[in-house]
Amino acid sequence: MPARNIEVNRASLGHRVAYALRHPERVPGYLSRATRDMWLRYRSPDHIAYYRAVMRSDTRADPDAAVGSRTRESWLALGAMQFEYLLGHGLRPEHRMLEIGCGNLRAGWRFIEYLQPGHYYGVDISPDILAAAQDTLVRQGLQDRLPALTPVRDLTLRFLPESRFDVVHAHSVFSHSPLPVIEECLANIGRVLAPGGWFDFTFDRTEGKEHQVLREDFYYRTETLLALAAKYGLTARFMDDWEKLPHGQSKIRVTHGKDG
Repeated sequence: MPARNIEVNRASLGHRVAYALRHPERVPGYLSRATRDMWLRYRSPDHIAYYRAVMRSDTRADPDAAVGSRTRESWLALGAMQFEYLLGHGLRPEHRMLEIGCGNLRAGWRFIEYLQPGHYYGVDISPDILAAAQDTLVRQGLQDRLPALTPVRDLTLRFLPESRFDVVHAHSVFSHSPLPVIEECLANIGRVLAPGGWFDFTFDRTEGKEHQVLREDFYYRTETLLALAAKYGLTARFMDDWEKLPHGQSKIRVTHGKDG
């Protein structure tokens, strides 16, 4: 995988022009997506409603691509990488796990297979991708593991019980979220985390100016997210060893302040 440029501002005009000159074959696709997203933002100015519409459109075309995998092989490989990382960082069969933005269970089906029956709870803002998740359960023959798959309107998690989950996982969720949505999640995650539990999330990292592209991809400085977690009494640390893996995002682990 090519080295990431964590200094570049992908929203700047200079970057966009230079990228178009290097990859002219991608310009029509970019313009098509920009036009579609402009229309969806007009119809749904709220970010969650807007991104739900994005996922509806993308899922109809290809559920795997909707969660960021261009091929079935990459879908399987990225799911395996997430699973193996958590397995090496404390995940146990008896843990109760909440996956925020579970998508079509790219990693989720492996967690479901590994955890004790009934110990996996997946939520997503997109009912369309959750229908695709049901297809994954059938394809993998995991119906008897009794996972829960629930659509949500926001990330307050107010319908879930206190201190329920040993592990909370959000892969490629904050990379598509403006800061108020991330703050909403961090403000409420401590309530559902069990004592000694942790919350792992990935994000698109920049060491330059924080920015967004098409309101779909958001780039944050590490210290911004560490400080936001601390605001709600949480301890957060950057997971350096994740950086060695072939993935374009970075990872942070959050625990209760007393557990950190």
